[in-house]
This record gives sequence, C-alpha cells and structure tokens, in this order.
Amino acid sequence: MYPTVSGRARRLMLGVTTIFAMALGMGGVGAATAAADTVIDTIPVGNAPQGVAITSDGSHAYVTNIDDGTVSVIETAGNTVAATVPVGVSPLGVAVTPDGSHAYVTNSGDGSVSVIETAGNTVATTVAVGNSPVGVAVTPDGSHAYVTNLFDGSVSVIETAGNTVATTVPVGVFPFGVGVTPDGSHAYVVNSGDGSVSVIETAGNTVIDTVTVGDNPRRVAITPDGSHAYVTNRVGNSVSVIETAGNTVVDTVPVGNDPDGVAITPDGSRVYVANGSDGSVSVIETAGNTVIETVPVGVFPLGVAITPDGSHAYVANRDDGTVSVIAIETCLGSLCLDFGSLTGSGSGAGSVFS
Repeated sequence: MYPTVSGRARRLMLGVTTIFAMALGMGGVGAATAAADTVIDTIPVGNAPQGVAITSDGSHAYVTNIDDGTVSVIETAGNTVAATVPVGVSPLGVAVTPDGSHAYVTNSGDGSVSVIETAGNTVATTVAVGNSPVGVAVTPDGSHAYVTNLFDGSVSVIETAGNTVATTVPVGVFPFGVGVTPDGSHAYVVNSGDGSVSVIETAGNTVIDTVTVGDNPRRVAITPDGSHAYVTNRVGNSVSVIETAGNTVVDTVPVGNDPDGVAITPDGSRVYVANGSDGSVSVIETAGNTVIETVPVGVFPLGVAITPDGSHAYVANRDDGTVSVIAIETCLGSLCLDFGSLTGSGSGAGSVFS
C-alpha cells in the first residue's frame, strides 16, 4: 500500500516543481535578483532591548535589556524566550564566544562586564572595566574580549581565560562600537565623539591608524573576508565603507534615519543596518554598495545580528520591547527562496518565490 497524497499537497508540489523548472530554464543562473526579506516573527523581550548576539550554532540569541538590567535568551528554533538572566546596571552590548560557552555583556551603568555561562544561563563572574562600557567584541580564537569605555576614551582588553583586564588602550573620543577582523589581527573601534575609527593591532594592543568617517559614528561590522569594515553614522544617515588594506573610506552609502546596529551575512553579500527613527532595516548589497531594500520592523531598532547560516536576522527594537525576526531570501538566478516561509512561517505563493 503506497501512502496517499492529498490533492492540495499534490498540486502544491507540482506547482513548486513547475516554477523551479521554469526559473532554471528561463532565468538561468545569472546575477541574483533582489528579493524582499520579510518579518516572520516578533518576540516580546525585556524593557528597552539594545544589543543582540547569536551563538555560533545558531540555536540561541542573547538580547540586552537596558532598562531591566537583564538579558533575554531566545531559543531560535521556536523564537521563544527560554531564559532571562539578571546582569549589571544598564546592559548595552553583548558578544558570544566562538565556542558558544560564554556571553560577554557590557553594563554601561556600573562599569562592568557580566560573563554569562550559556550552559546554565547564569553569571559566572563580573569584570570591572572602564567608565560606561558600551561595545564588546570577542576575538575569533576566543582568547580576548575588547570592550569600549565611552567616558574614558579607552578600550579594556579582557583575557577570557581568567577574565581579567590584560591592558587598556587609549583611543578616540566617546568610543562606542567595536569589531575584530576574522583573522584576529586588528580591532576597529568607532569613536562617536570625533567621527573616527581607531585601528588597534591586537598583537601589541596599540593604535596603528585612525580613519575619519561620518558624524556621530556608532557601530561597525567587518566582512567575513576581512577586506572591508562598515560603519554606521548617526548624523548624516549613512554608512562609511572602509577598505581595511589601506584603512581608507572607499564609499559612503545613504541609509535610513539614525542608523545604529550593523551586521553582515556570512557570505559577505549583504549588510543589514538598523535605522532607529525609521523603524526599519536597510539592506545593502556589498557588490555595488547600494541599498536594495528596506524592511519595516519594530519601534526604534538598534541592535541587529544574523544567524550563522545566513537565513535570519534578529533585530532589537528598543521602544516596543521586542525583537523582529527577518527571514532572509536567497536567490539562485531568478529563483528566490524565503527560508522563513518554507519552514511554515509564511503563507501564499508570493512568500515562497519572488
């Protein structure tokens, strides 16, 4: 006895097969067509969520809630809050170690970093750093965490083995965001008070270059190949593109109002920028550094992170206490697949193919 297939399911499979064949036959496998990303879920978290980071296996997202003094831990399989972890005062930034064992949270209100052990989602230790820590990034080998201290004009370098501050590096005025290159050789520190980016050589923890960007720059994300750094500029509503080989700005991309958080897909093809005042996310195609789409999200989005498989973006919306989950569409030639819809999060043929 063979299993039966309902008429609706049979028609759906036939339609999908037909469309797939037509797309390959007619569209070929040429340049990808811009596809509309869609918000497939909205998750209530704590009060005024700001930062977001995702574990290396993509199973959990860690979200800082500045007004609660907590971190919400989202289980990405069902997009539900699995745990809420009390941390320090006014938590802002968060970064997860490459092995997923710990999350480092900057507490801007008490000059500390909470180290969460992710196995049990408990704070294992607290590290004293500078005045008003904001950004945090962990090196690819997991050995060090770089923390920006807003009111000190410095970066605290934490040695993660013993969770002690190994050194403090003077940088520019009001350092905010920080990112580490994929090879771990350099840290890029965004100085919001003087419109610059300090480039730290991690071997000796010294500033080797300073790059002028836009006004009131906030965050930085570095491409997977380490060739470019994308810096959001709050004033002027733009993103500066730095070529890391020579540490020069090679492009400036207009985006939405009050851009803040920024993240890059694992294949380096797209940059996602959270526009606070617009309640949107600008999607930049890195091949030409142009905005190919704008995705409406929640109220005043700030933080953004992308899953390791590149299928979803998680956006922290400060003013409505939520996280928007964006399904990122992937195109093969003219065929575009929405991973969120294929897993049952969307409806209608339009949510599967664009």
